Amino acid sequence: MKRLSLLAVVAVLATTVIMTGCSGKKSDATANLVDTTMVQINKIDPPYWFVGMKNPSLQVLLYGEGVGNAQVVTNYPGVVVDSVVCLDSKNYLFVYLNVAKAQPGTVDLNLVFDNQYKQTVAYELRAREMAPEERMGFDAGDVLYMLMPDRFANGDPSNDNIEGMKPYKVDREQPGARHGGDIKGIEDHLDYFNELGVTALWFTPLLENDMSDYYYGDNLLSCYHGYATTDYYAVDPRFGTNDDYRRLIDKAHEKGLKVVMDMIFNHCGSDHIWLTDYPSKDWFNNPDYENNFVQTSYKLTPHVDPYASKYDFSEMNDGWFVLTMPDLNQRNPHVARYLIQNSFWWIEAVGIDGIRMDTHPYAHYDAMSQWLKELNEEYPNFNVVGETWCENPAFTAWWQKDSKLSAPLNSNLKSVMDFHLWQVVNNGLTEDTDGYMSGLNKVYNHFVYDYLYPDPSSVMAFVENHDTDRFLRNGENIDALKQAMVLLLTTRRIPQLYYGTEVMMNGTKDAGDGYVRKDFPGGWEGDKRNLFNAEERNAKEAEMFNYLSNILHWRKGNDVIAKGEMKHFIPQQGVYAYARSYEGKTVFVLLNGCDKAVDLRVKPYTEVLGEVTEGKDVVTGNVITWGETITLPARANMIIEL
Repeated sequence: MKRLSLLAVVAVLATTVIMTGCSGKKSDATANLVDTTMVQINKIDPPYWFVGMKNPSLQVLLYGEGVGNAQVVTNYPGVVVDSVVCLDSKNYLFVYLNVAKAQPGTVDLNLVFDNQYKQTVAYELRAREMAPEERMGFDAGDVLYMLMPDRFANGDPSNDNIEGMKPYKVDREQPGARHGGDIKGIEDHLDYFNELGVTALWFTPLLENDMSDYYYGDNLLSCYHGYATTDYYAVDPRFGTNDDYRRLIDKAHEKGLKVVMDMIFNHCGSDHIWLTDYPSKDWFNNPDYENNFVQTSYKLTPHVDPYASKYDFSEMNDGWFVLTMPDLNQRNPHVARYLIQNSFWWIEAVGIDGIRMDTHPYAHYDAMSQWLKELNEEYPNFNVVGETWCENPAFTAWWQKDSKLSAPLNSNLKSVMDFHLWQVVNNGLTEDTDGYMSGLNKVYNHFVYDYLYPDPSSVMAFVENHDTDRFLRNGENIDALKQAMVLLLTTRRIPQLYYGTEVMMNGTKDAGDGYVRKDFPGGWEGDKRNLFNAEERNAKEAEMFNYLSNILHWRKGNDVIAKGEMKHFIPQQGVYAYARSYEGKTVFVLLNGCDKAVDLRVKPYTEVLGEVTEGKDVVTGNVITWGETITLPARANMIIEL
């Protein structure tokens, strides 16, 4: 083709014949291409988009050798090319489209080099499946069940070993290796979640982590955990495919279960293509890691410290999480837009019901705030919880949306994680509760600080997760575990359980993370015991499962717990008491924090009990009566409907 002006090129392209097939439906991996012998496009992110978004701007990132030298034109009705940006690497091209007036269909993005047409990229715009306000996130009426896909169940052994991926090993004898759990394994046990009584599932990340295994001393370690992303738009093939993920979510919805997606904006995996071919010099913070590695201090206090030095803030915010997790620079507007769009795409493409954002405070505050502002405007009923690992209520509250503590800054983060409650429950529930500070006094004192939160009912509570010791540690203190579960499920919080708690799974991190991330017994063919099956649980496992399940099923749809106000009392005689009330209904909770039975005086609770002298014990179903006292056995719990 002879040299033409861009206007002439557009006219010629109006009659260009597409040389490769375009059905309008394509793989999530790449779009349809024309004449790929000229410029090989290896990746297109996002692989397709949706019309009708409030923000009409769309960033399409093309990756391929030399594509950065192109200009882009299109004659698709309602689509305007706002700008075409190439940064430092000529192998990336950022195409910014305005799709405000576009209808669903296939957009021809025509690549022009030196005023000469070379090829067309067929890019699909899809219709949205539901109105954005219909996407309902999780809230205090839900109970999230957190699991690690690699450690839950292996439903499809054929995807354990995938050719072409970085060297890795599947070995269940190695706590830090991959074990083979996958999406099909989760799908196979959806009825189990219904039997237990949870309402939402949160998986550690499912995105591709094409990272090589490595040894730390004699221990084999891998990225089975999912927090070292190498492709933000593809499920790791060892878990399944994007279609498998979508099918799982659809089936979960059919069974009344929500699905929360774990995302990471702070960092990616060191084997991401961005590390071998930087889109720009400032795509990462501290990019000269080979000569000058800067690791984060993990100390988040500079965010709130009025005396913080720039050095301390930069080390915390811009240092890499670990050597295999390079720190993305969200100050770069192209990085920020890429990540924002990615979250919107997964909501629309597979129908997730919420997001858990890993290492939330380590990413750039302004970019994260802008992301959540846009997300809250697009999906007003959606929810995001940030991993805000701050063991101080004031610091945690600082991160919640509309906090007066951080004003005029606003994180726009609706839900934060209550790490201080995790701390006091783990420390306090095995102590004897005296008249001052030990035991359940710590729990009482924790809730005193709820005045700091703009919305305490949007705070997520937990007593263990994949980064902590199991609550039971290496023991089996069922009384303490029951008490922890009652607190978790009846206070003014969004509760999160960790897989296997219901069957007394234990472990500590002393010998490595793998010991708190053990395989769920029965998730693999040939396991000696199958704890998904009630008949194979021992007496304690059955007792714990049934105890927890009873409370969970009672909690479903219970507005007193989901929406009710809370009134609590300073522990008396070693007993912590609180009430939840809503629209004339009241639930009264008693926790005995002593190793002996207590005849608890009822008079201090008259403002809650009034003249009532009996109620129903939620767990046992028995009617409980009282006079001047009510008897609680050692370490007993009562959830009483008045």
